[in-house]
Amino acid sequence: DVYKRQYKDLGTERPNNIKLACVTERKYAHDILLIKKEKLKDLAQKQSFLVGTSSPRRIFNLQTNLSRYLPNNNMKVECKTLRGNVNTRIEKLRDDHYDAIVLAFAGLERLANSPSSREVLAKLLDGLTFMVLPQKDFPSSASQGALAIEYKDTRSDNLYDDLRKVHHEDTAEEIKRERKAFAVYGGGCHLPIGIHVKSVQGYYIHLHHGEQNGQRFKKQILEGFKYPSLMGMKTYFVFSKYDFLTKKMPLQGKEQTKSHLFVTSTLCTHNISNYDTLWTAGNRSMKKLIQEGYWINGSAEGFGHDEIVNFKNSELIKLFSETNQWKVLSHDNATSPVGEVIPSYEHQLLKAVHKKYKDEMMSADIIYWSSMIQYDLYTKQYPELLDKQHACGLGKTFSSFKEKKIKVIPCIDMNHLENLVRTENE
Repeated sequence: DVYKRQYKDLGTERPNNIKLACVTERKYAHDILLIKKEKLKDLAQKQSFLVGTSSPRRIFNLQTNLSRYLPNNNMKVECKTLRGNVNTRIEKLRDDHYDAIVLAFAGLERLANSPSSREVLAKLLDGLTFMVLPQKDFPSSASQGALAIEYKDTRSDNLYDDLRKVHHEDTAEEIKRERKAFAVYGGGCHLPIGIHVKSVQGYYIHLHHGEQNGQRFKKQILEGFKYPSLMGMKTYFVFSKYDFLTKKMPLQGKEQTKSHLFVTSTLCTHNISNYDTLWTAGNRSMKKLIQEGYWINGSAEGFGHDEIVNFKNSELIKLFSETNQWKVLSHDNATSPVGEVIPSYEHQLLKAVHKKYKDEMMSADIIYWSSMIQYDLYTKQYPELLDKQHACGLGKTFSSFKEKKIKVIPCIDMNHLENLVRTENE
């Protein structure tokens, strides 16, 4: 009388008397790439990279975007059919039928959570490492990672009420939006289309990527905020060389014990050492560190430190390491729910500012801030900036704006704001 299924496997039309009782919380909708550790050292010299998968969506995502997440940008990514249960698929990787394979994170997580399968999975993963594929470039299938529980509505007991106790409303709302969007594209597992919707800071981020009727598309939409008209507005992004007021001075961290490292900025790379897995705050920094020779296991994608906390709590991730100690490389005043912060740089005011960039900033209508520290330093030095419109991503900086009750335009990332202004201006 009760049916538990992966939501993505449920058809739109359901049998008579079968009703959806609840949707349980999902944390890992991502795809995950598995690869032998011994293969990493040779990636920079390889001309091609063979990945095992049978999903049209994954094939499209991988052949379109994966090379930018590998040490060799010029490497050609090719896909080859991969079938069988999870154990069989991982065995084929171990037997060198592929350079890497891609599976659903949630499926492996469920195996890692079950005592009966955890030991077998741990042996299969021995000698392997992973990359959690970022949703912004590798969006999962609609409903991936969620469990739906259905029941017979002819029952007269309290089963429905009991099942509702494990219902997770945010997940249900995400899934509803994913399935609706996928239906607009035509639906069907044969479509090379990824649809991921994520609830963040009270908004819903839509990530659509794929190919339809021979036309490629990539959409990033933030649902829940009514944007003011951006027609004709100029933007200024306070990052890298455009941060003309402060200089980031490196700080040498103490000797580290083996841990998982969360790198919040590329300014921290001098303190990267003695790690089991390596994570970044955003996809730009992820790709930059990859090109410097690091293998990056995953990204917070600009959604904040809590995104990494979810991975920290994953039973699957724990199978890849003998330690569950996590540390964070960040600035000298930072705090993090991920773990101990290793101060890796500090902000110092410059004695002379770059006049060109200062003039550009003062003439801009919207300022995009990378951190609250930047906002505080700049507005203290130039109070006239308080009258500008302010924007930022949906991570820790956005939370700080909310706490201080400062009006701010929420953005998925810098590219999202650029596209908003460009679209309106066109």
